[in-house]
Amino acid sequence: MREQRMVFGEVAELYDSVRAGYPAELVDDVISFTGTDGPGLRAVEVGAGTGKATVSFAARGLEIVAIEPSPDMAAVARRHCAQFPGVRIEETSFEDWPAPSGAFGLVYSAQAWHWVSPEVRDQKAARALAPGGVLAMFWHRVRWQPGPLHDELEDLYQRLAPDLLVQKPTFPGLGPSPGDDLVMSEIRKTGLFRDETMRVYPWPATFTADSYTDLLMTQSGHRMLPEERTAELLSGVRDIIDAHGGQIEIPHATLLVMARRA
Repeated sequence: MREQRMVFGEVAELYDSVRAGYPAELVDDVISFTGTDGPGLRAVEVGAGTGKATVSFAARGLEIVAIEPSPDMAAVARRHCAQFPGVRIEETSFEDWPAPSGAFGLVYSAQAWHWVSPEVRDQKAARALAPGGVLAMFWHRVRWQPGPLHDELEDLYQRLAPDLLVQKPTFPGLGPSPGDDLVMSEIRKTGLFRDETMRVYPWPATFTADSYTDLLMTQSGHRMLPEERTAELLSGVRDIIDAHGGQIEIPHATLLVMARRA
């Protein structure tokens, strides 16, 4: 079976065009938490993807080693980051990356921390950070509101993709991922960090039937479905959105967790 975290590379260009970027306020807050104003700060990005977060931080003058295991995703990231000489894209996993000890002031991960082995991620991040250096992880979360459209989509998923319904992908996404409240706990248990903090940045997103199904096809759970079931599911999603006026607005929030190396 294809490794789940590598299926994104199959649709790297689509991923780049439909996935949201990150709030400027979040970038400001992460840099402020490091105690610097950005320029010259050495950072490691875990799971750079197509470089959406990379560009946001590079534009603030950071020197970034951006780690991305998918060659296709890394190629798009290199294209976006070509204007930033301080960015280096490395095609490897964080698990396999030879982290130099105490060399960085920031380790951050946008939508990718959960793909890294729990046995490796905290310890390796701590090893790469100088004392007082910052670990920052952030994810987009959907904040669906109950209503007829939501209920119809839930019925469709219950019929065609009940496994996805349980996992809470972009749909139904009624609330925080079950693992969100464990992130802070995991960090505290290591004893490697201090000053743990969590912040939330709400924002809206509007989709047409096509743009929403394009987004779904950049999610690993949807991409791992059998082809025929995927086609039937996406067709059903389009029909439901079209029946509700052809456009939907979905409240989102970006969750940020930060801590300092002890």
